[in-house]
Amino acid sequence: MKNLATLATVCLAAFAVRAGEQQLFNGKDLDGWDAAPGWWHVEDGALTTESTPEKPCKKCNYLIWKGGEPADFELMADFRLSEKANSGIQIRSARRGEWDTMGYQADMTGNGGLVGFIYHHKGGLVVARGEKTVFAADGKKETEKIGDAAELLKVFKKEGWNTCRIVCRGPEITYYVNGVLMSRVTDHRPAIATPSGVIGLQMHPGPPMKVQFKNIVLKTLK
Repeated sequence: MKNLATLATVCLAAFAVRAGEQQLFNGKDLDGWDAAPGWWHVEDGALTTESTPEKPCKKCNYLIWKGGEPADFELMADFRLSEKANSGIQIRSARRGEWDTMGYQADMTGNGGLVGFIYHHKGGLVVARGEKTVFAADGKKETEKIGDAAELLKVFKKEGWNTCRIVCRGPEITYYVNGVLMSRVTDHRPAIATPSGVIGLQMHPGPPMKVQFKNIVLKTLK
């Protein structure tokens, strides 16, 4: 029985590799990530950044994954935010100087206000929680409701651990929180809709805050 269990474990591991799944964080250190000095560390098995009155954050800086610029993929991560925190996960983004990025962001805030929103540095708000939006190549926008924003927010655990899932396939990006669909965009705008790019975790300027991420898994879609 023990041998069968071992074989099953090996087979499952092999399947995960064949399926294109990859753990982006080893739970121990910043190996594989590019961080602004002094801003990111590992605490209790989680990637952590924190600002305080004595150490304010004056500009956005991102912890950027160095493993590539994925195009079509599914990204899952657990996140925890202090009440006043403002953060997000950059996807299909371009690197800029000094640990900055530009591109799509799965937005999240500790008070829940922006949880489930998709944002873009160049295009501003892309789609709000509870909405599905389609952008035509000429920028024309069509939006429909897929749920009540207040009801959807009830699945979010303030100051607790939450799980986000971001699915990027072709022009479509879908954002889930704790297994619930929050928003979806189909974007055909050539100046905005980058087909691939870096993944980054945001530290946002503002009041003192703490942001943590763990269990970050990337699955390549074909």
